[in-house]
Amino acid sequence: MNRVAVLGAGNGGLSIGAFLSLSGCSVQLFDKFPAAIEQIREAGGVTLKGVSRTGFAKFDMITTNVVEAIEGCRMILVVTPAFAHRELAETMAPYLDRGQKIVLNPGRTAGAIEFHMRTKVINPKADFVVAEAQSLIYACRKTGPAEVTIFKVKNEMALAALPATRTEEVLQELKPFYPQFIAAENVLETSLLNIGAIFHPTPALLNIARIENKELFEYYMDGITPCVSNVLERIDAERVAVAKAFGVKTMTCIEWLEDVYGSPHTDSDSIYEAVQKQDGYRGIKAPQNPFARYISEDVPMSLVPLAEFGRITGVPTPTMNLMIDLANLIHQKDYRAEGRTLARLGLEGVFLDDLKKFVATGTPLP
Repeated sequence: MNRVAVLGAGNGGLSIGAFLSLSGCSVQLFDKFPAAIEQIREAGGVTLKGVSRTGFAKFDMITTNVVEAIEGCRMILVVTPAFAHRELAETMAPYLDRGQKIVLNPGRTAGAIEFHMRTKVINPKADFVVAEAQSLIYACRKTGPAEVTIFKVKNEMALAALPATRTEEVLQELKPFYPQFIAAENVLETSLLNIGAIFHPTPALLNIARIENKELFEYYMDGITPCVSNVLERIDAERVAVAKAFGVKTMTCIEWLEDVYGSPHTDSDSIYEAVQKQDGYRGIKAPQNPFARYISEDVPMSLVPLAEFGRITGVPTPTMNLMIDLANLIHQKDYRAEGRTLARLGLEGVFLDDLKKFVATGTPLP
C-alpha cells in the first residue's frame, strides 16, 4: 500500500485518496472525466476536513489514463459508480498480470463477480484478485473544488475477495490503514448486504418531484418519511429472504445501522425511526438531478441483480420489481437490459450450489 491507485475522483475516491495520502501513501488518482480532476490537478491534491485525518493531501499522479494510474501499484482501489466496473475491467484486463489486488468500494451487488468475469473474458490468463466492500466506509461529500469532508467513518465494514480463500491476504494489505474492514464469508454475503439498495433508489424515486425541482432538503432526514420507510422495509425484507435462501449471513437494515455506526436501534420500530437517530446522516443534502446515481446506478447495479438473485433462489421480489419498473418509467429507460442480469454476469442457468463453490474457492462454473 506504499503506492496505491485510487480510481474515481468523486466523494468517496477523494476521501479515500486524501486519507491514504495523509497516512503516508503515494496516491495515483484517476478519473475518466477531465473536468472532475481539473481543479484538483491545479491544486496538486485536496484539502481533507471532517472526522478523520485533516490537512492538505498531495496526490503524486492525477490522470485521466487508467493504465497510467495503475502502473506500479499492487493495490488498486476502485471508488467509481458501479456502472463503471465493467468498463474498467475491460480496460485494465491486459495489464492485470502481476497479482494486483483490486478492491471495489463498494461492489454494490455482484460487482466482484462482474469484474472477475469480464476480466477473464478479455484476458483468460490474468493474475489478480478482486474484492468488494459491502458499502463505502465513509459518509462523505466533496465540499469544494479541491476539498472533501468526511462526516462519519463506519465502525466496521464487511469485505470479501473472489475467491473467498484470498480474502485474508487483501485484508492484511488494508489493515494498517483500514482496520474497520472485516472478513465476510464470500462476495455473496457482501453483495446481498447491499444497504445502498435500500437507502438510495426508493427515497429518490419517491421524492423525484422535489429533486427535479431542485428543492433543498436533507436526503435521509427529510426524504425518508414514515410512508417511505414502509416501502424500504418491504424491500429490505425481500433482500433478507434472498440472502437466507443463499445460506449467507445477513442482517436487517436497522441492525446494519447499529453494526456500522453504533446508533441505538433497540427501540426503533421502523427504518424511519432508526435513521432519525443517526447523526452520521445529518447534513447530507439530496441530489438536485433526477438522473442522479441514487437511481441511475443503484437500480441497475443493486435492485436488478438482487431481483435476479431472487430468481436463482425462487424468492419473490415484487417490491424491488415495482421500484425497477417505476425507475424505467420515470427515466424512460430499461434498467433491466443494461443492469447486472444473470445473463450479463455470465450466470444464466448456473445452479445455486455451483455458484456457491465458485465464490468460495474459485471452482470454474460449468
